[in-house]
This record gives sequence, C-alpha cells and structure tokens, in this order.
Amino acid sequence: MTTTPGARAVAEPQDEFAHAIELLETAQSVTVLCHIHPDADTIGSGLALGLVLSRRGVDVQVSFAAPAELPGSMDALPGRELLVPAGDVRVDVDLVVTVDAGSKGRLGALSDRIDAAHATLVIDHHRSNTRFGTWNVVDENAVSTTAVIAGLLDAWNVEIDRDLAECLFAGLVTDTGSFRWVQPGSHTLAERLLATGIDGAALTQKLLDTHPFAWLPMLGSVLGAAELVPDAAGGLGLVYTAILREDSVGLRPEEIESVIDIVRTATEAEVAAVFKQQSGDDWTVSLRAKTQVDVSLVATSLGGGGHRKASGYTATGSKSEVLASLIAALG
Repeated sequence: MTTTPGARAVAEPQDEFAHAIELLETAQSVTVLCHIHPDADTIGSGLALGLVLSRRGVDVQVSFAAPAELPGSMDALPGRELLVPAGDVRVDVDLVVTVDAGSKGRLGALSDRIDAAHATLVIDHHRSNTRFGTWNVVDENAVSTTAVIAGLLDAWNVEIDRDLAECLFAGLVTDTGSFRWVQPGSHTLAERLLATGIDGAALTQKLLDTHPFAWLPMLGSVLGAAELVPDAAGGLGLVYTAILREDSVGLRPEEIESVIDIVRTATEAEVAAVFKQQSGDDWTVSLRAKTQVDVSLVATSLGGGGHRKASGYTATGSKSEVLASLIAALG
C-alpha cells in the first residue's frame, strides 16, 4: 500500500492498515464515497465502514453521485440511514474515504470532495487503481473491496457482527458471481460472515436473482442482437451486444449490468462486451474475459479500468465507432 507522489509516508507491507486506522481514529468528520452507478461491493463497503464510524461517535456521511436513488436490490442493507443525497454531501471534512473506486472519475460529480478534504483514504481491490488518495489501501488479490474492509476491521479489532456481515457478504457474493470466481480464503470469509446469522440465500436472491418482468423481453431483444467477431483479440474472439436507451426504459441499473454475465458464456469468444447507451453517442462498456486476455489493460487504454477478467470504460461515438475502437484495443 502506498501514498501518492509527494505524500509524507510509505507503508511497509506489515503496516498496510496501520496508517488507515490512524486516519479513521483521529477524524471527527468523515465522508465515505461509493462509485457512480453503485454495485453491492461499493455500497456494502461504504455502509459497513459507515456503521463502524457511526458507532464510534464519528460524524459520518455515505453517498454516491449517480443515480439519485440506491438500487432496489440493496435498499434493505444495514446502515442505509447513513446515506445522504449527493447534493447534501459536505465539502469540508477531516477525511474522505473512497470504497471500490479505481479513480477519481468513478466518483462522478462528487470527485471534488477529494480535493477539499483534509485527507483522503482510498480502499479498493482493482489492479488498475490510480492511487489517487493521500493514503491508499489497494489489495489487488482481494476478491472484493468488502474483503479488504473485513481485513481492515480485523486489524482494527472491530468485531464483525450481523449488520456488518450482511453488508460485507453483499459485496463478496456479487463480486465473486455467487462464488464462481474466488481466491483462497473466499469461502472461509463467507462462512465467517454467515456464522453471524445472516440469511445468505435470501440476500443473494435479492441481489442476483430477482428481476422485473420487463427484464425478460429486454433480454430477448438484446441477446438476439448479439454478434460474434471471431478474428478479434488475436483470433480468440469477441462477442458483443448493445443495450439502447429504449431497451432499458423502466429497468434498474442492476438489470442492465446483468446482461454481460450472460453474453460472456459464449464458447466461441474469449472476450465479451456490452455497450450500454447512456444518451445519444455516450456509452458505458462492460468487458469480461475468460482466461487469456487481460481486459483491465484494454479498459485502461480506453480510459477505464478494472480487473483482469472484468473491466469497463466509457466511450463517445456511434456504436460502430465504439466497436471499432474496442477491436483495435484488443489487437
């Protein structure tokens, strides 16, 4: 874990959490920022940390810049009372903590709170993280940011009770794809969280397996338009589709994001992409890879970032232009 260039200190590996804990213990006012279009890993991390700080008497806010409301799949997580609208987030605080955000850009309109804070702490697990804090705790080997938070709480001697466990499990189960993509220790952490008495099955169903009926016709239309580019990625293949604005009317962000994990199952393609139209020629692009391509490098080259097998970026242009740029980046 390192500081940004010019910062005062660099931690030794055994002290990776020590300075972070010092920052958290000395701050009287803290803002915890989740990334835009939040998933359960950023929200679970933010609410868990917010709960711990609140219990210690710290004046804490948790927020994200967009959309205006918390995704419905997470609206029952403990600590949600700490969430405040983006417009109500204070500018002058002792400490800003970001969770699961690989860059300042992922904070959207709230990125200016980084510059105004007395100190900033970045907690993340993305290998493409730009280390934009005054102190950075980035564990590239962790399966989720909630797993990093769990390690931080252990180092802080904070007991992980049922409420904290529910928040942490939310990020763990979603970022591992219901434990399809795990690291050593993932199941051990899951068992520890479940042992607090949380209902992991019910939480998983709400987060991953509950969709409105409108999701089904959207899925049929979007998957029916999927195309295969066998020569892309050095002959390893690319499968892609696009979700247009009219396809997504009335659907939640989690319904839109879920499409990529169906598209990625195509046997003939190493890389999968879903282009999600935001407005006009503005798109967000989700990337997935099976084993051979590092899509974090591809996404970074296009202005985004993420993990080796799961990354994303934003793009501007027609669908054909965005596709051409991706194919060029894949090589």
